[in-house]
Amino acid sequence: MNKIVKTDEEWMKELSPEEFRIARKKGTERAFTGKYWDNHEKGIYTCRCCGTELFRSTTKFESGTGWPSFFDPIAKENVILRPDNSLIPERTEVLCARCEAHLGHVFDDGPKPTGLRYCLNSASLDFRKE
Repeated sequence: MNKIVKTDEEWMKELSPEEFRIARKKGTERAFTGKYWDNHEKGIYTCRCCGTELFRSTTKFESGTGWPSFFDPIAKENVILRPDNSLIPERTEVLCARCEAHLGHVFDDGPKPTGLRYCLNSASLDFRKE
C-alpha cells in the first residue's frame, strides 16, 4: 500500500474544517451528530481523506453510542491500531493505514465473532452504496 503524506495546509484545502479537526487532529464528533451513525444502507465505508476501503456495512452494528460501530475491518492491513494514552483508561486509536487519518477508537465490548467495537467518526468516513 502506497502511503499518502500531505502537509496540514494541503489537507485543509481538501477537507471541511470539521473533517480536518477530526481526521487530521484526532478530534471527536459529538455522539448522534455524524451522518453515518444511523445509516443502514448496504455499501462500503472508506477513508474520507484517501479513499481506502475500511469497513463493510455487513459488519456495522447498533452499539447505542451514537457513533458508527463495526466489529471487523475489510482488511486488517487497511487500519493501524495504536495505543492512545490521552485519557485514562488508555484506549486504542484506529487510523487509516494509507494516510494515518484518525478514524476513532476500538474497544473490546463488541459482538461476536470478533468481540470488538470499532467506534468511528462519520467525519473521517465516506460511504459508497453497493
